[in-house]
Amino acid sequence: MSSASSSTGASTVIDNIATLVTNDPSLGDGSPLGLVRDAAVVIEGDRVVWTGESRKAPATDNRVDAGGRAVIPGFVDSHSHLVFAGDRTEEFNARMSGRAYSAGGIRTTVAATRAAGDAELEANLTRHLAEALRQGTTTFETKSGYGLTVADESRALRIAARHTDEVTYLGAHIVSPDYAGDPAAYVDLVTGEMLDACAPHARWIDVFCEKGAFDGDQARAILTAGKARGLHPRVHANQLSHGPGVQLAVELDAASADHCTHLTDADVDALANSSTVATLLPGAEFSTRAQWPDARRLLDAGVTVALSTDCNPGSSYTSSVPFCVALAVRDMGMTPDEALWSATAGGAAALRRTDVGRLAPGARADLAVLDAPSHVHLAYRPGVPLVTQVWRRGVREV
Repeated sequence: MSSASSSTGASTVIDNIATLVTNDPSLGDGSPLGLVRDAAVVIEGDRVVWTGESRKAPATDNRVDAGGRAVIPGFVDSHSHLVFAGDRTEEFNARMSGRAYSAGGIRTTVAATRAAGDAELEANLTRHLAEALRQGTTTFETKSGYGLTVADESRALRIAARHTDEVTYLGAHIVSPDYAGDPAAYVDLVTGEMLDACAPHARWIDVFCEKGAFDGDQARAILTAGKARGLHPRVHANQLSHGPGVQLAVELDAASADHCTHLTDADVDALANSSTVATLLPGAEFSTRAQWPDARRLLDAGVTVALSTDCNPGSSYTSSVPFCVALAVRDMGMTPDEALWSATAGGAAALRRTDVGRLAPGARADLAVLDAPSHVHLAYRPGVPLVTQVWRRGVREV
């Protein structure tokens, strides 16, 4: 295949596509995926300018033959924790071996992250980003949350902001070990001096609203303070137990409520009647042998669902959206079409983006070519590296 790109402003057609997923119901077969068969997509600069049947494609400067493969929008991973040091292999091994383990969980990563230099943290981040890109992820969000001091949280966000616009301040991941005896003082820090240092480097603010982390009142105070500084809320909600996280997310117009494993009917109704996306993170359930989120229940109620990796060293150490798609289809009640939509357009909705997660005229030219005739193979052939090309902003990068 040619690797011609449109970085110079020249036009490029990718044609001989078996099935093209546009995520635009006005295109192709009229489904939510907007499937076009025997398709082509035309790129100029960093944008898609035309999609349709190959035989109708306009003349272009360059041509790339997809060879009868499927083309999908680049994955939009709207929930990750990639600024960290160390790993928690021993913790995972003990959990999977049925042994008790007394190490500190998130606190273990906090200690390693605080001890690491900036260069080490950035090298680890870029390694994971390259890994994700090879698997088709072209847009990603990532959070702080493993520093829990003013200096460490702000440097995490500075490092992340060099690599993505979707940066989230998560000083409220857990109560810092330094404030174990005075959680109220830590909330004051997170909403005061730490917020002042972190807000210039972030777009979003997040809080882990859960027993053992932050209760509803604390979470509301943290998110409200962030909103006052121009940061938009996201919430780690209802992962480990029923709690106030989902209702709080809807109340504050959070872009997403993430995890959503333990939901009441009222929680589902609240999500369905809001613009808050339910982001499901099956890598976490896989890695902890926890209860799967019920995606079918959410979808049938009309909730907008996103799928993301939750890539982090403790509870979901995977950067593979295709793996999460396969889990969602196998264990969460999603169809292959729904899982792909949620991992692309759903992720974009969770970031309140309209320029990514779709392949229609005007969208950013972010796409993945699969070594398969259909996107269904992502779930049909789990664990197989099907992504054979990745284009981002109109340039082939893989």
